[in-house]
Amino acid sequence: MAAEIQPKPLTRKPILLQRVEGSQEVVNMAVIVPKEEGVISVSEDRTVRVWLKRDSGQYWPSIYHAMPSPCSCMSFNPETRRLSIGLDNGTISEFILSEDYNKMTPVKNYQAHQSRVTMVLFVLELEWVLSTGQDKQFAWHCSESGQRLGGYRTSAVASGLQFDIETRHVFIGDHSGQVTILKLEQESCTLVTTFRGHTGGVTALCWDPVQRVLFSGSSDHSVIMWDIGGRKGTAIELQGHNDKVQALSYAQHTRQLISCGGDGGIVIWNMDVERQETPEWLDSDSCQKCDQPFFWNFKQMWDSKKIGLRQHHCRKCGKAVCGKCSSKRSSIPLMGFEFEVRVCDSCHEAITDEERAPTATFHDSKHNIVHVHFDATRGWLLTSGTDKVIKLWDMTPVVS
Repeated sequence: MAAEIQPKPLTRKPILLQRVEGSQEVVNMAVIVPKEEGVISVSEDRTVRVWLKRDSGQYWPSIYHAMPSPCSCMSFNPETRRLSIGLDNGTISEFILSEDYNKMTPVKNYQAHQSRVTMVLFVLELEWVLSTGQDKQFAWHCSESGQRLGGYRTSAVASGLQFDIETRHVFIGDHSGQVTILKLEQESCTLVTTFRGHTGGVTALCWDPVQRVLFSGSSDHSVIMWDIGGRKGTAIELQGHNDKVQALSYAQHTRQLISCGGDGGIVIWNMDVERQETPEWLDSDSCQKCDQPFFWNFKQMWDSKKIGLRQHHCRKCGKAVCGKCSSKRSSIPLMGFEFEVRVCDSCHEAITDEERAPTATFHDSKHNIVHVHFDATRGWLLTSGTDKVIKLWDMTPVVS
């Protein structure tokens, strides 16, 4: 009797819709044009391009505009079709795109920074242009008059910028690993607080105004979820990348976080679960399980006539343990550890199979991602990489 062939389960993964190629250098930022089959991109090769899908199915530039300096960042407002472009020379240039996206008209220039603009945001409700630069300055300008309204010096070069319209709080992440929160008024700002959780520089920020949660990605390969809403001021760590996290986006309607990085990974995190904070690592001169001294504890080594051991920490309970008492590895998804990490033997026995169930899915984009943009209405994700290629993905199989 012939063996019955069982169909393989379908793997849910992003569907690559399109590769958009033609830039001579890295595409630093790009956005999907809402309600259009189009993409706006700015590149290190000094070009601003609007790519529209042709009858052939390929994307070709309807606008090809050369700027006087490499384009480092951009902000596009679909309602007004206002395009704000940050340049390497410190200038922010504004344009209005025509309804058919075949023409861009210059509006004004802001002499915003002394060096490269790292991030720019246009806030339509307040008519403000917010920006950060390599000159360690955060600045905001009036988009009607073009006048500078105020500024704030950051502790290091800023690489993440988000704004909450309701409270007028601005979030700035910098290369030192610090996140700064400022309260903006019309012509003044107040430092609210700063917080630090990353061991590397902050590379990306993403704000959820509904849950009032801030996500920060870092060169230390991690993402931290900061509960700004204030339930308990918790900070949840997410470990799912093998290289620096370079871009974040959040799907509010499904409560899923999309993180992308230098490893080419697109990680989809389910944030609609009750996550746990990772414990503080405890200090001890000896293993908190077997009491063997660690190698710097000379007195106990001499008294017990034992050779000192190397110190480790259990990622679940935070206790200082020796290698013998933490010989096991386990994933702890609800603590953000999707990969297996060191745990002490007793914690390993206590972790159930249900607790090991993954809360994230992992996908390979096959390029080093530097920027993402998510179009929630269509479920499309745009990724741009160091390979100078823009990729469009249908994320509905995994973001749903």
